[in-house]
Amino acid sequence: MKSRAPQHESLPHQSVSWWDPGLATLRKHISVMWCRNTFIICVSMFLILCLYWGIVFRIEENLPSLVCFVVDFDGQAAPYDAVTPLVGPAVTALANETLNSPVPSIGYQIRAAAEFDFDPLKVREAVYHFKAWSAVVVNPNATALLRAAVEVGNASYDPTGAVQVITMSGRDSFMTYSYILPSLTTFTSDLMTRFGEAWAAMLMADDTLTKETLRAAASAVNPGVSPLMLDLRPFGPPAAIPAVTFGLSFLIAHLGFTYYLADDRKCIVPEGHPPVHYWHYVIRRWISLMAAYFFLSLVYCLISLVFQVPFSNPPASPVEVAENPNAYGRASFIVFWLLNFLGMAALGMACENMAMVIGPRWVGLWLTFWTLTNTLTGFWPPDIAPGFYRWAYAWPYHHVIEGSRQILFDLHSRIGLNFGVLFAWVAVNTVLFVPACYVLRWKDEKEIRSRETKMPHFHLHRYDVETAIPKQPGVAPPRRKRGFLRAL
Repeated sequence: MKSRAPQHESLPHQSVSWWDPGLATLRKHISVMWCRNTFIICVSMFLILCLYWGIVFRIEENLPSLVCFVVDFDGQAAPYDAVTPLVGPAVTALANETLNSPVPSIGYQIRAAAEFDFDPLKVREAVYHFKAWSAVVVNPNATALLRAAVEVGNASYDPTGAVQVITMSGRDSFMTYSYILPSLTTFTSDLMTRFGEAWAAMLMADDTLTKETLRAAASAVNPGVSPLMLDLRPFGPPAAIPAVTFGLSFLIAHLGFTYYLADDRKCIVPEGHPPVHYWHYVIRRWISLMAAYFFLSLVYCLISLVFQVPFSNPPASPVEVAENPNAYGRASFIVFWLLNFLGMAALGMACENMAMVIGPRWVGLWLTFWTLTNTLTGFWPPDIAPGFYRWAYAWPYHHVIEGSRQILFDLHSRIGLNFGVLFAWVAVNTVLFVPACYVLRWKDEKEIRSRETKMPHFHLHRYDVETAIPKQPGVAPPRRKRGFLRAL
């Protein structure tokens, strides 16, 4: 060692300055690649993020898409048709005024009582079946009970029995709490103020009413009308938030990384063993991916179960307020698991195909696009988005979220459509899986041929022999035929 130390120390230093003349070609190549890659990333980032900014750009202008039925049953049918209605006309007048106001508001639509067969419960059914996001219902006896209360001094009069405000936060808690409820709260506050003033003036002008009678019916005098807020399917418990919002979106990033690709390629690269037949490799890899998604989705669903998200409550009537009903009773967890399995397969198979086609360099851009477009279509209903975003109805995450809410909160069922769209995504990705594998093989073979073209030989590489066969530098080696990474 001592005799070799001086020789080692006398060896010339191998590294050179970045500005060394010998690196001119390298500097040019790296600079050109940096400019190209940075330009592609900037343009891609701009286009992808514009999708998110765009979906909320005109949200206030599109608030009328959040339809609210205003239905006046007041004095419309016997035995209350003999009473001149007061509450109903006040509600419809305020709705018309709100529609004509320049202040952004949800879409109040005045509907005739005859459309619902003069049955207020059918308005609840309309909200439950997604025909409207909310509803304001004036009960048939609203004015009759109010007048009777002040005439006889009814101390038990309940002002909340005149008007009902129907919502369903389980359909979309963000839209409900951010836009629908604030608008309805303003509406009901204005209604109580305006009707209260007009009602008080009428009572003061009525000489037939005594002070004792009015004092006894204090709640009928003020406020007279206090709309009752009813949430048919309240959003809850809080532990359900990840399951129906952004929980699965975290898995998209994980699914985008091909954890199994490196190990699977050992089946077709002969390293001490014969390569697996190519079609067997493709089929085995597809089956292994499906099996992985099956168990990953089970673990994902078990997290909700561990944190006591209910999965065994019985379903409820569409017209009743129900806390945490489940659409399929004790079978809800199984349906939830299958839905998330298909969703994970639809999302994950797309990532696998793209990773094989575009390669690891650009998989980050794909993940940004895939994660962003899926999450925004899951969180923001296409109803309030510009028409360009109608493609959101076909995106897999939209149907995973919609189906999950239907299962957990017993909402209007479109589970057949949800499963059908996810099945279609899995089927299309399965069909594309085979050509994507071929593209990956072609890229690998192209890289090997490009490298061997510059060499004075090429390799015959088999599991039982590896031989360097001479050739002229610059001459391409023979093309590989059947099999993977094998020479002629």
